[in-house]
Amino acid sequence: MEQTETYHYQVMRRAIEAIDAASDAPISLADLAAEMNMSPAHFQRLFSSWVGVSPKRYQQYLTLSHAKTLLRDRFTTLETAHAVGLSGSGRLHDLFVKWEAMSPGDYARDGADLTVFWGWFESPFGPALIMGTTRGICGLAFAAEAGAEPAMADLKGRWPKARFVEDPSFLRDWATAALGMHGETKLHMIGAPFQLKVWEALLTIPSGHVTTYSEIASAIGNPKAVRAVGTAVGRNPVSWLIPCHRALRKSGALGGYHWGLPVKRAMLAWESARADAGIIPQ
Repeated sequence: MEQTETYHYQVMRRAIEAIDAASDAPISLADLAAEMNMSPAHFQRLFSSWVGVSPKRYQQYLTLSHAKTLLRDRFTTLETAHAVGLSGSGRLHDLFVKWEAMSPGDYARDGADLTVFWGWFESPFGPALIMGTTRGICGLAFAAEAGAEPAMADLKGRWPKARFVEDPSFLRDWATAALGMHGETKLHMIGAPFQLKVWEALLTIPSGHVTTYSEIASAIGNPKAVRAVGTAVGRNPVSWLIPCHRALRKSGALGGYHWGLPVKRAMLAWESARADAGIIPQ
């Protein structure tokens, strides 16, 4: 039977736990496969198909020290990213993202007169809840760690006066492009002006790279607003597409992640491994 993307993430979650339990020491392929209750051959095939590299090589990307390595080797200066055209209107991974923001007045009305369609989809990082308007995706949540009901309540709570309609078919083309990271998708960003500035800055961070909260604050012209930037990053309603998982603390600590730190680690590891394997253009 064909394995699903959600199943891939479940295995990944267990692998993170096994690697953590080993105190950052390498685990052999045989031992890691045994932790997953799989044969080494099956485990290797599963991971190679999911991320593009072998489990042995992939393990290094899941260690807690990987964030510090990213800061050292793949730190992105956002001013440079803007200069070379890595912006929300340009190319992001293999995905073309077009986005527009809701007006401040509409945002202040908490989504009144807005119809938001929603549906559940499989993703490389577990079940994904996607919401969207006629203008594009406005919400993307991951439920593997948070749970389905809290994820739904979280996104609905951002636009409490909106009308919500379950209709996965309405969102399917955008969702397929977004979660497959190939093709074109549209975003309809619903947030306060400061949040929108932060989210636009996040769009300039290339796949496989990271930046810091203080770097984002400087890039939006408010270098002292590091704490406010962190809050805005955490309020990003479109996880993964607006890559808040690529924002780290200066110390190399992962910081928080709204949908669970294991998801953030898996995202960073997935992107790093694929970038090193040449699967995603850098």
